[in-house]
Amino acid sequence: MQISTVNFSLLVNLRFSLPLCLIAVCGSTAAAPTVSRLTPPSELFTSQRAAPVIARFLTGQRFDMQATLRPDDPSKTITDARFSIDNVALTLPVALRDCAAGCLADVPVNASIATLRALTVTQPGVHEFSVTATQSDGQTVTARGNFEVVALQRSGLQSGKVKNIIIMLGDGLGVAQRTAARIVQNGYAQGKPLAPLAMDTFPVTGLVRTSSLNSIVTDSSPGMTAYVSGNKNNNNEEGVFPDDTVAPFDNPRVEYLSEYLHRTQGKALGLVTTADVFDATPAGNAVHTSNRSAGTGIVDQFLDDRNLTGLSVLMGGGRKWFLPASTPGSGRTDKNDYAFSSGNSRADAHTADIVKRWGAAPGSMDAERDLIQDFGKAGYQYAADKTALDAINMAQTDRLLGLFALSNMNVALDKIDGRRAKKIGAPASDKTTVVDDYGFPDQPMLDEMTAKALQVLGRKKEGFVLMVEGASIDKQAHAMDSERWMLDTIEFDRAVAVAQAYAAERGDTIVIVTADHECSGAALIGASRLTDAKLIEMGAAGTGAGAGSSPSKTANLRDKVVGIYEQAGFPRYQIAADGYPATTDIDFRLLIGYGANADRHEDWRTNAAPLSGTAQAVSKTSPVSTYPNTVMERDKAAGFQITGHVPGGSAVHTASDVPLSAYGPGAWAFTGVMDNTDVFFKLMQVAEKGVPKLDAFGVKGKRLIR
Repeated sequence: MQISTVNFSLLVNLRFSLPLCLIAVCGSTAAAPTVSRLTPPSELFTSQRAAPVIARFLTGQRFDMQATLRPDDPSKTITDARFSIDNVALTLPVALRDCAAGCLADVPVNASIATLRALTVTQPGVHEFSVTATQSDGQTVTARGNFEVVALQRSGLQSGKVKNIIIMLGDGLGVAQRTAARIVQNGYAQGKPLAPLAMDTFPVTGLVRTSSLNSIVTDSSPGMTAYVSGNKNNNNEEGVFPDDTVAPFDNPRVEYLSEYLHRTQGKALGLVTTADVFDATPAGNAVHTSNRSAGTGIVDQFLDDRNLTGLSVLMGGGRKWFLPASTPGSGRTDKNDYAFSSGNSRADAHTADIVKRWGAAPGSMDAERDLIQDFGKAGYQYAADKTALDAINMAQTDRLLGLFALSNMNVALDKIDGRRAKKIGAPASDKTTVVDDYGFPDQPMLDEMTAKALQVLGRKKEGFVLMVEGASIDKQAHAMDSERWMLDTIEFDRAVAVAQAYAAERGDTIVIVTADHECSGAALIGASRLTDAKLIEMGAAGTGAGAGSSPSKTANLRDKVVGIYEQAGFPRYQIAADGYPATTDIDFRLLIGYGANADRHEDWRTNAAPLSGTAQAVSKTSPVSTYPNTVMERDKAAGFQITGHVPGGSAVHTASDVPLSAYGPGAWAFTGVMDNTDVFFKLMQVAEKGVPKLDAFGVKGKRLIR
């Protein structure tokens, strides 16, 4: 597909100042249309300030321009719209979409949305862009914004291009989560850890600012996409800028790292997660949508747009989106699918250009699609459980699909309990575990999936991008289920060790370990002063209706249990042969508090079962339906009530910076405090041009940092 390009190599000095016509008439004092939204997002448009520059693109990276245009009178319409960059008119096609076809409630039905798709700009620097709209009576309006094109460093390089990129993404992984995993996994002696985590051994660590385009507190969608697009997205949106339409798949797009490197170098993409594969983090590497919950369209886009992303490995949960709607357990529905128009009319052009200009698949309303079968027809080997995954000959496989649960996979604590129960040799009636209750007793661990993904991707001669997500660090922190997120962090770190070993052996691979955000405001407040037996006894004292909020319960489980400062000592967990704690209900256990918590009950002991949740059909049937539904219901009999800081029944994300650790060629670029969007340009530097030489203060090329 040929990509249209705006080349400014001969126009460096052609930078005329446009008149300030922000929602104003140019050349007339009569009533005129207005521009209520201009994309890419810009402070020049929003506040008339030239800085900070919000949108940044790599040289040659594709992105869309868009404007919402409102006539001054209900009887008028928008008849034309033109985009310019640095006062040079663009000749690329502009589609006008009438809001009568479906826009947000506050946008008038006679408004129009002007969209220019798949633009690329080659000249580095800050550029002003503008839209000029004409309404039916001839009145016009011009609005302007700015964006930056970032040039990568070409000279003064220490070494050549990095072949492979591995992004290890611990969802919700803050400093406290990393520290807790180190304490539980390895223990401390006289203030020093007996051993580091794998992520602790990475030579470089920095801090990442995580805010999204529309909030200081991000959700997972823009938290992930910033790393792989170089741009801020709104919460709940993936690989797109916000617009005023209600359709979830037609927003202005930004090209992902995977798309850019597949288009320019032929690199493959792998996505591995312990969540449902449609979830925000995996989808935020390959899918363009304003609705992270649009599961049917998201998973269809994984397969149908593999020519854009190079998707070769997809593993996690989420089988429900791949099963025909008439199959029990399926989640497929036309309500969250998409079909782009293919005609040439004004109504069709808005989405038809996604197909024509981006090369995207047109999609279709196909709730009865058997997507597992379609993946198979496209050459993907399929595994439904660990046994099937182990049986695949990876030496002869270059495409792999693994779906190990209907929705999210079970967490590490429950998977490990299931494996241990089957090794004990007890009667079958005594071996029922959480994974049995959910109906998926044979799920792989994250490190096992990572190893399989690397076996497949390692055969790609042009290299690969692999994203591996430890998803339930976040999901269990939301539930304030401390032991479950701690073991999921350990599971994630074991996957980090697999990626690190791969990079160490090859020398052509960079690995980063980071998070999309922190979740729950977790804090390591100290340790229990009691044995586990005594803790059970204290929780049983004063039980009964309403006992969870009684003063005596608080005195028993807070005042007599929580050891702070020197009373915390050094909790000592025994690690079993499988690499996980033999039990998390130890004497003098680690205690976790939360700063972004909802009301809950706490007894400081491991919960026998996770919250039942609502994401899977099995949640409505016994025995899963008997699991606690809320954090207030859980531990009510034995725990004391803790009043939270936030409404609702879940802990929430925080705006705290998160750590990022790097290993391999190019790692030293990840020092200091950086924005999450900076990570994209740092990764692209080593993948596209090579590794810069170090200077006395860190790395040359600091212009990439904002």
